[in-house]
Amino acid sequence: MTLVAGIDSSTQSCKVVIRDAATGALVRSGRASHPEGTEVDPQFWFSALQEAIAQAGGLDDVAAISVGGQQHGMVVLDESGAVIRPALLWNDTRSAAAATDIIADAGNGDAEAGAVYWAQRTGTLPVSSITLAKLRWLKDNEPENAAKVAAICLPHDWLSWRLAGYGPGSGAEGLAALATDRSDASGTGYYRATENAYDLEALEQHLGHIPILPAVAGPLDSIGTTPAGASIGPGAGDNAAAGLGVGAKVGDVVMSLGTSGTVFAVADTPSADASGLVAGFADATGNYLPLVCTLNATRIFDATASLMQVDLEEFNDLAMSANPGSDGLTLLPYFDGERTPNLPKATGSLHGITRANYTAANLARSAVEAVICSLADGLRALEAQGVEAQRIILVGGGAQSRALQQIAAQVLGLPITVPAPGEYVADGAARQAAGVLAGAFPDWTRDTTQVPAAESTPQVLERYRALVKSQWLDK
Repeated sequence: MTLVAGIDSSTQSCKVVIRDAATGALVRSGRASHPEGTEVDPQFWFSALQEAIAQAGGLDDVAAISVGGQQHGMVVLDESGAVIRPALLWNDTRSAAAATDIIADAGNGDAEAGAVYWAQRTGTLPVSSITLAKLRWLKDNEPENAAKVAAICLPHDWLSWRLAGYGPGSGAEGLAALATDRSDASGTGYYRATENAYDLEALEQHLGHIPILPAVAGPLDSIGTTPAGASIGPGAGDNAAAGLGVGAKVGDVVMSLGTSGTVFAVADTPSADASGLVAGFADATGNYLPLVCTLNATRIFDATASLMQVDLEEFNDLAMSANPGSDGLTLLPYFDGERTPNLPKATGSLHGITRANYTAANLARSAVEAVICSLADGLRALEAQGVEAQRIILVGGGAQSRALQQIAAQVLGLPITVPAPGEYVADGAARQAAGVLAGAFPDWTRDTTQVPAAESTPQVLERYRALVKSQWLDK
């Protein structure tokens, strides 16, 4: 049996899975926590990786390894290969003003023109999470550190580099060995996936000079070996790795329901959305990964269940018992504002209440319908960029809810596939590692639940969108 390892280095933790390269069968696994915060010394990631590897029984018998990781994080190295300052993570918002300045600069003070410029140039508008905005912040606020930057890499790049035996003291030879992949590079703000080229002009303008950048490897390239001789795959950003993990192909739309929501598609053409709703990322196979985020997902279920003093199992039973459309009860789920549509100051609200429909069952169903409708708005944004959805793949903590599966099939009018729970990012990285060995991605099978497209309930989505328009978009 040939074994491969996949790593998921996320914001919260590091997960390692060891799988059979031929079948994808799980052999063993490990996990370790990351420290909290929006800036982290990368050494904590490497320490957590070593702990997770030890829990997984080590890598001595592994033939290939690959790393999936949180996107956008800024890891800056000096000429010796040492980390200059703690990495700024994707969720560090101090660079928001820098992102605004980058857009304004591109439009000579006209933000709308600047947005069009960036959408066409890289497919993604600079926001606080994007690496380029963090580099601009570094130049403006820590010029001494900015001047020391000899190389820039992303969290997954840095871990792959460390696995190859490089680190502080590696010098010029080590910095030249840095490598990344298209998916993670496409989230930096200084990479054009359509041309497979870095935007050096943008880097020089917003950092002040052009440092060493990781070589962008192909989807099945080996970027080196571990000291023990295992091949190292190019890795991927977390969403692209998750797409690999669930076997998403062109025509598939992945909806992830966690604390927040993510909607992304595998597409064979790039996107360029000047509104900023759709981020035009690349995927891990050579295609593209247009992506939309929403702020409100499973927390809406948690809050509603808590209000009704029921557990989530009872909440789902109640939602299943109600009629489609919740007898006219409609919830707008913007409890924490919203990103899609861009309504940061919005709040949640409940509409259409009558004495007849104000029941626990209708309230539960209206919460599920609200989250699905919110994700449907994300799908609509993708469709406006040319995505043609043929199937929805539901993943994340909320995806195992039978109520959510059936209501999604009704509201979206598309067949639903729900993969068995798993570490999708780490699994995708392991699948990539197996592909590096074989020269092609293996067709690993995963247990799934199939929910056929149900009798459509367009009135649910129509009523929801009409309320959003009247409540927020017309203001």
